[in-house]
Amino acid sequence: MTWTPERIVVYGVTGSGKSTLAARIAERTGLPYVSADDLTWLPGWVAVPDEEQRRRIAEVCAGERWVLDAAYTKWKDVVLPRTQLIVGLDYPRWLSLGRLVRRTALRSLTRERICNGNVESFRQVFSADSIIRWHFASFARKRARIREWAAEPPCPTVVRVTSPREARRWLDTL
Repeated sequence: MTWTPERIVVYGVTGSGKSTLAARIAERTGLPYVSADDLTWLPGWVAVPDEEQRRRIAEVCAGERWVLDAAYTKWKDVVLPRTQLIVGLDYPRWLSLGRLVRRTALRSLTRERICNGNVESFRQVFSADSIIRWHFASFARKRARIREWAAEPPCPTVVRVTSPREARRWLDTL
């Protein structure tokens, strides 16, 4: 890639590695990395109200340089018009689900603090709000969206990657 975009969204199913890749893109390019979870969750896993989420995302997107690790349905209309590149992680379910289960189990054991000091727990894994349940509920929709965007991009460029190896090769081109 000869042109380096300055407003990038990494999009994929839950557990696909969006945050990790977004952070690596930021390291490689010098762009500021923005975690969507930090903007949408308060301590105690309290969701930021939708209008406040939209305001926060709009503030980020008003900037000229950023890497964002998601485009949630409730505010993707704010993000996409400003996005110069979408990196779509179109991985098989077994890969993203395996990553998600390992990550969630490890975080539950270590009590690692994430997004505004929150911690994952085994109780959450088996609750109605389980991130694993969310993976199953959203997988087909998110995967279809990546493929639609690759066929008819909502912004100038979409890079669809189908494996971590392909993502690493693409990252090396930045």
